[in-house]
Amino acid sequence: MKKIYILLILVISLFTISACDDILDTKGDIYLTPEMLETQYEQMFSFGYKTYTNVINGFTRIDNNLFAAVSDEAQNVTPISDTQRFNEGSWNAFYNPDDYYAKAYRGIHDVNFYLENSTEYKKILALNRDTMNATSLTQYKKDVQNCAWLRCEAQALRAYYYFELAKRYGGVPLITKTYNLDENANKSRASFDEVINAIVQDIDEVKDNLVEDWKSEGYSDMDGRLTKGAALSIKARALLYAASPLFNPENNKEKWERAAAASHDIIAMNRYKLHTSYKTLFTTKITNTSKETIWAIRMGQTNDFERANYPVGTPGGGTGICPSQNLVSEYEYKTAPSEDNPYEGLDPRFEFTIVHNGSTWNGRTIEIWEGRHDDPKEDNASKTGYYLRKFLNENQNLVNDAKEIRSWIIFRYAETLLNYAEAMNEAYGPDSDPKGYGKTAREAVNEVRNRSGVRMPPVSVSIGDVERMREAIKHERCIELAFEEHRYWDLKRWNDAKEILNQPIKGVKVTKLSEGENIRYVYTEFDVAKRFFSAPKMNLYPIPQTEIVKSQGVLVQNPEW
Repeated sequence: MKKIYILLILVISLFTISACDDILDTKGDIYLTPEMLETQYEQMFSFGYKTYTNVINGFTRIDNNLFAAVSDEAQNVTPISDTQRFNEGSWNAFYNPDDYYAKAYRGIHDVNFYLENSTEYKKILALNRDTMNATSLTQYKKDVQNCAWLRCEAQALRAYYYFELAKRYGGVPLITKTYNLDENANKSRASFDEVINAIVQDIDEVKDNLVEDWKSEGYSDMDGRLTKGAALSIKARALLYAASPLFNPENNKEKWERAAAASHDIIAMNRYKLHTSYKTLFTTKITNTSKETIWAIRMGQTNDFERANYPVGTPGGGTGICPSQNLVSEYEYKTAPSEDNPYEGLDPRFEFTIVHNGSTWNGRTIEIWEGRHDDPKEDNASKTGYYLRKFLNENQNLVNDAKEIRSWIIFRYAETLLNYAEAMNEAYGPDSDPKGYGKTAREAVNEVRNRSGVRMPPVSVSIGDVERMREAIKHERCIELAFEEHRYWDLKRWNDAKEILNQPIKGVKVTKLSEGENIRYVYTEFDVAKRFFSAPKMNLYPIPQTEIVKSQGVLVQNPEW
């Protein structure tokens, strides 16, 4: 069998094949026909791989960079950008820098088309093949199994696409088939809970028929394809959002219980564990091989992210995402702070995530003060006094165009533990495990904090204090999952966005003082940029106005848009 690592190249090349003038009008594609699937058996796989085309790559989410700068985590170095428009609130139903509506429905269309036209995959794969030949028969059986997996993966991907829609827009039309030219494809919006139930149903129907580990099945190059753990993670994240205050204002405890059970299903697989090094988890090939990674999308060898985010004082660097003082202030001290160095003694994850004045980075000391390489007055220098370290491969020679493998993690085990901790705390309290899952909320969050190389002390929350544990879990998500595209959505689902996302982004000005032979630095906080978030309006995105118009009144817009 051909190596399947061509998946990423293949789905990119196939991206232009599908063309739908009306996203909800998922009628027969003029480029994709059932006959095409029957003429060449290879297309049974190529159209299966195409269902992955619209999965999100977090490295290029907005302005060709991370989504972090739309939250309180960071500021984009570019003053005129889509990020700026997003943060100042100058977006609407006609223009949204994070408009995923069409992209998600293209993915759903591809899934529906593939599922409908591959039902006879065994027959199609047998066409023009001598199954009496032993070698050909063996290959046929492998192809049949691979196609069976692809069909299950496609259904799980439909759940993924619907979750990405639901977290942005709330309830959306549920489309589980393609439509003929003479059929009316305009459908009204399902409720948010109905979409979540559809997601759960899609996952539950296929989870036990998905691969648990591609290597154990004899495949070494299956990076990016879904597994059972990835499918269960889609379900667990969807149920966590459904239980959260934004979507569960009555605080229905049963929803929290379902979310806890879904995260426990992943833990009970006993397949995943925390990586030994938080620093290296997000770089080079380790992302794909780590037992912590549940699902990651492999991008191949590249240096685009380094070019976008290395400090401007490093040859080839463009600064890009500038971590905020807001985020830096969230890091706890593991040991007593130094009077001369505010960064000494912080949670080790701080040094693994953020570059600051005095950091050793790419073979030099970062000097964020007047007259040095990283002088904030330099063009494209950091707006906040900080640079990004997380995800970046160190000492990559951009002048010589050096490249490394890069992968975007969609799900990892630390998130599973924190999802579990949050749901367990809300359902049963911080120290109870009435279902016998084997972990309390406190134990799960402390497991994350006690990772090798981090070893933060246990959370200091009194026995049974749900509110304090809730705040501890929110804090832990802020630190552990920084820059991984969780913060903005967490703030919204917690109903915390109105408070947090209306506060200015802060930075730090570094002043070098020389007193004889003694040199010290003074760090002064300042406001970098204002932010604007209107709640409840912005808790949900507007349905794109083009879709409202094309629906001829069937689609109802979200409130206040």
